[in-house]
Amino acid sequence: MSVKIEIAAEVTEELVAAFARLIPQLSQSSPPPDARQLGVLLADPGSVVLLARSEGVIVGSLTLVLYRIPTGLKAWIEDVVVDDNARGRGVGEALNLAALDEARARGVKGVSLTSRPSREAANRLYQRIGFTRRDTNVYRYDIDG
Repeated sequence: MSVKIEIAAEVTEELVAAFARLIPQLSQSSPPPDARQLGVLLADPGSVVLLARSEGVIVGSLTLVLYRIPTGLKAWIEDVVVDDNARGRGVGEALNLAALDEARARGVKGVSLTSRPSREAANRLYQRIGFTRRDTNVYRYDIDG
């Protein structure tokens, strides 16, 4: 499968439809973003939305979130999703490597991500491309719930 990675630059019907198809494969509790929400995301200078295309069709996405703190510019990889029909064909790896290249080009000091232990293939991928598991506790506080 030939995969091309690009940065999403504008909200199109195709982009809205792709997120409507992909986000339910990532999360059952979060609805897909509508055109307005995607517009806010793409306009945010701290967010880079990467898209994976195969044969012209969007088959995956990843959001690289950049933030500056006193110890430097850092980033998180969030909401990695590959269409069920394209899994196991290098799409996730291509998205992650492109995100790391983008982070490097922007002067990021470190890139973090989280992955549920049950996502065994994803965890193997992250380790294979050079992520190291950190000995830390990750805490979450849900504001809206």
